Amino acid sequence: MPRPTSRPSAGEPAELLLMAGRALRRSWVSALAPWELSPHQSRALGAVCSGDAEPRLADIADQLRIAPRSATEVVDALEAKGLVRRAPSPHDRRAVVVQPTAEGLEVRSAVEQARTEAAEAYLAPLTPDERETLSVLLRRLTVDRADS
Repeated sequence: MPRPTSRPSAGEPAELLLMAGRALRRSWVSALAPWELSPHQSRALGAVCSGDAEPRLADIADQLRIAPRSATEVVDALEAKGLVRRAPSPHDRRAVVVQPTAEGLEVRSAVEQARTEAAEAYLAPLTPDERETLSVLLRRLTVDRADS
C-alpha cells in the first residue's frame, strides 16, 4: 500500500505515478519471494514461456527492453534455478534458444497467479470504472508512445 505523503512535488501526476509504480513493484517483490525470483527474472521467465517460438537471448532482451548482457545474466540465474535451459536453435546452427523446463512452466503459472493477486489487492480501492479510466490513461502514456 502506498504511504500517504504530505505533499507531492510540483509535478504531482508524475510523482504520484512513480510512487504507485514503486508500491506495486514492492507488492510484486513480496509475491515473488516464495520462488526467490526478482521481477526481472519473473519477466524473463514469462518471455521464455509465453510464445510458440523459442526465444534467443537477443529476443528476450528486446522484449524486456534490457541490454543483451542483462538478459544473459537473468537467463543464467533462471538456468541455475532449473527453470530454463539453453539449446541449439533448430533453425540456425549458430544461434542458441532458451527453453522453459517443466518446472519453469509450473513456476511461471504460479508466479502469474501471485502477481495477479498482488495487483488485484493493490487496485482494490478503485472501482471498476476507475480501473478502466486508469488503464486508458496509462495506455496512452505507455503503449501508444512505445515507438516514440
